[in-house]
Amino acid sequence: MNLIGFLSAAVLLTLMPGPDILFVITQSMTRGKRAGIVFAAGLCSGLIFHTLAVSLGVSLILYESPIAFMVLKVLGASYLIYLSVRTFLRRKDSVFVLSADKEAESRLYRKGVLMNILNPKVLLFFIAFFPQFVSPDADNPTGELLLLGALFILQAGVIFSLVAMLAGHLFRGLMLRRRFSLVMSVVESLIYFVIGISLMFVNNLH
Repeated sequence: MNLIGFLSAAVLLTLMPGPDILFVITQSMTRGKRAGIVFAAGLCSGLIFHTLAVSLGVSLILYESPIAFMVLKVLGASYLIYLSVRTFLRRKDSVFVLSADKEAESRLYRKGVLMNILNPKVLLFFIAFFPQFVSPDADNPTGELLLLGALFILQAGVIFSLVAMLAGHLFRGLMLRRRFSLVMSVVESLIYFVIGISLMFVNNLH
């Protein structure tokens, strides 16, 4: 395995503008860096599901089944649209500081997990990206895929946490302003909605 090449590509792909890093930035801006880190932990936990799925061949089953893939798309899109409506209806709430209540953190963590698991784009990415770095004559391809998945999750967790801390620090003063906080809540709602709708147009390339 070319681990250096894999990590280099993984870091670049993680840093590219996309739904995951956009969600981390949004959470950090609207709720503070702690919220961004908690949310990032949820996203990375969702990657564990995708790693196991691609390593055990479950991802290919979903990929090969038009019905299963459509169900995943509908669930993912519906969940994001639900978050969009919920965020918009609660836009006037003061959301800058994440509650110290563990249940509030737990809800944010679970949201990150679900958003990642229900995203068909992650499924397609893992199927296309990981096998390129597995040795063609590997005696244990499953083990190599699991190792690549663990490395990908580790680097994603580090990058997302750094991005969360930076975004939370830069926008802390602005989010204390009521009008800016309200605008960002609306922006967050729109992001959920747009990405949710876009999931419905994801194809499994068959």
